[in-house]
Amino acid sequence: MGKRLSWTALAGLATCGLASAPLAAAPPDPLPGERLDFRPWGAERPADALCRGVYVMPDYRLPAPEGGRVGSESESASYGEDGETILGGEVILRRDTAQLEAPRVRVPGSRERAFADGPLALRDQNLLVRGEAAELSLVSDAARIDNAHYVIHDRHLRGDAQQLQRLEDGRYRLTSASFTTCDPGDDLWRLVGGDVVLDRESGFGTARHARLEVGKVPVFYWPWVRFPIDDRRQTGFLWPAVGLSTDALDYAQPFYWNIAPNQDATLTPRWITDRGLLLGGEYRYLLPSGAGQVEGAFLGSDDGGSSDNPNDAARRFEGEDRWYVDYRHAGTLNPRSRYRLRYGAASDGRYFDDFGSDFAEQNTSAMSRLAQIDYRGDTWRLDARAQGFQKLDDPLADRDKPFYRLPSLSADARWAQDTGFYQQWRSNYTYFWRDVDENRVPLRESATGSRLHLSPATGWRFDESWGHLEPRLEWLATAYELDYGNRDTDRDTSLTREVPVASVDGGLVFERELDLGGRGYRQTLEPRVNYAYVPARDQSEFPDFDASERAFSWNQLWSPHRFSGSDRVGDLNRLSLGVESRLLEDARGRQRLSVGVGQAIYFDDRTIDINGDPDTLPDRERSYADWYRATRDRSPLVTRADWQVTDRWRARWQWLYDDNLEQTERTGVDLHYRSPAGHALNLGYRWELQGFDPSVEPGDDDFRDFNREEFDLSFAWKASHRVDLIGRFLYDNTNDRALEQLAGVQWNDCCYGLQLVWREWIDDNDTARVADDFTDRGIFLRFVFKGLGGVGREADSYFEEAIPGYRSTAF
Repeated sequence: MGKRLSWTALAGLATCGLASAPLAAAPPDPLPGERLDFRPWGAERPADALCRGVYVMPDYRLPAPEGGRVGSESESASYGEDGETILGGEVILRRDTAQLEAPRVRVPGSRERAFADGPLALRDQNLLVRGEAAELSLVSDAARIDNAHYVIHDRHLRGDAQQLQRLEDGRYRLTSASFTTCDPGDDLWRLVGGDVVLDRESGFGTARHARLEVGKVPVFYWPWVRFPIDDRRQTGFLWPAVGLSTDALDYAQPFYWNIAPNQDATLTPRWITDRGLLLGGEYRYLLPSGAGQVEGAFLGSDDGGSSDNPNDAARRFEGEDRWYVDYRHAGTLNPRSRYRLRYGAASDGRYFDDFGSDFAEQNTSAMSRLAQIDYRGDTWRLDARAQGFQKLDDPLADRDKPFYRLPSLSADARWAQDTGFYQQWRSNYTYFWRDVDENRVPLRESATGSRLHLSPATGWRFDESWGHLEPRLEWLATAYELDYGNRDTDRDTSLTREVPVASVDGGLVFERELDLGGRGYRQTLEPRVNYAYVPARDQSEFPDFDASERAFSWNQLWSPHRFSGSDRVGDLNRLSLGVESRLLEDARGRQRLSVGVGQAIYFDDRTIDINGDPDTLPDRERSYADWYRATRDRSPLVTRADWQVTDRWRARWQWLYDDNLEQTERTGVDLHYRSPAGHALNLGYRWELQGFDPSVEPGDDDFRDFNREEFDLSFAWKASHRVDLIGRFLYDNTNDRALEQLAGVQWNDCCYGLQLVWREWIDDNDTARVADDFTDRGIFLRFVFKGLGGVGREADSYFEEAIPGYRSTAF
């Protein structure tokens, strides 16, 4: 639970009225670095150092006396009649971890206090205080220093105060004080407060009438403020997040609550001027055998946004309550058993489009619901779950609503013999249900009910370094008990299906030593052949709970299964031929280059499609692409290459080419550059023939009724150890438009950091049509004061997803 408080304020943030705020007297002018234990970097400067130097606490000049006594050293000493002692010259007093250095110290006869004249230095563990005069207790840790200048070495923190007191409980109280994490001589920012208390034991400080100065100009004021002085979590207000557009102001003020070492919460009131007040929150906890969190938000009576168009998507929920909730928990019962709980729900399918997610990474296309427990044994694997999800589309037709699995029970096992024979058992029972009006969906899609699926298999695996051979027989047995609700139908509600799946897979490995460019490699030539036979079975009355036809790929060359899920078993009589060659460069077999080409030959038409009728092929006139895919006598030619050009450059290529129609069905080329210094460059090209992926149906968000051709360029460049430059350009060549443009800079200095990013993108409005797409844009700014926190929403996670290989420099 590593959330760390960046900045806290009891009374909130006031960004106006600074002139009328009570400003404390100014702290004394700061001292030069050489008087603050500051050591500039020399030849040993680290390459990634952001500061000009480091604070180094010197060794104690006196050994620590035993028993809490006070040790002293001076050049002269005189004694008065009342027992007063005056030490002169270079005076050093040491008690436990505290050491005082001063030119003159007066100790009254009571021996309980000492008075020092400056310039003096008081040292403690990773702490230095310099001042003009001091009063110290010789029986406790109390002390008072006038015109003080202090340094906390390990936090790279320094400041000044008209008076500094060390209280008996170990806290420090400063009057008319300041602090900053900037190097000596650099006052880009500092916090100034009239009454400041630093508590090193608890790890935080407080200040009254505090103001933040940037370049000595006041920019923020707090009547009372609390801030961290180490990495421990602290309760209080976090920095606000502010967004501004031409139409609205978006202001969020998070409050962090450190409930216990294993619990915390974040509460976030958020005011959006054209929407209303959105209240959000997150609670996290850790248990000895599990962890979880719950998050959510609520907006009462959405104002509908700023658009004047009543048909605008953002105004569909005007006047309605908008909300979401997401609960997650995972734990272990024993070393072999785990469990997971998840429940997510949103008021509507556009919630995250309109408001985003403030907390953990959120899948904005669906809200998951899950209760699962599993067992992982040496032979058996058991899984029991109730599962479903809310699909976040708006509008969402009944036929597009997902099925719930209430429950789904699986039992899988595998046995193997030394002779190479093996047996496998897989079984699953699931009850499928969804909340739809049966009269508003096609008859077959109105079915709910149970499915029992058994798939025992046996085979023999011969595997040597020079080749392999594996004949395999699998038996797929499926039984349904269906319910069509109030629909009138003569369909059979008790269905069964049994389908054998036979396959033989074999390959050889030829090797030779090869010298290229003065370097030795081991080259392989690996021909492979795979035959699969699956007979056709009538499935025209079977439901479609989870079936999806797979797009053709290199992996599909070697798989006998044309569909995912268990509702459809595709017929197949196919021979796949392929060859792969690899370059291995060392004894560990590290691969430098892999090139493969393959093709499947079909001996029969594929009559089973998503409708499951073995007697009817797709109509050639109405859907030529579906008919051609079912009747072609050979698959596209699949070619792929993976080339590790150098330790920094890598290229990947895949090409699916129809040698019958002489057209490319899908191709993709990627070139990646990764530097140990942190640079990243990605070049990509994508082409996909319309309708190539049969799993994407009209109406899906990913469906497009045109050939896709896209260019993708992204980069992250560390111009120096202080500056990161990032950018991305994604271009839709088919429709002559930029899908996404992004440019940004991150500046990382010793005491502050800055992220500034401009982004423009196409929003598809939750439809598969290009006509209603619209352009959106935004500027994202985050300013971090190290030791305090930052203003603006963190964008690092988004940049890392948008730009592969990018790793933000930590603030």
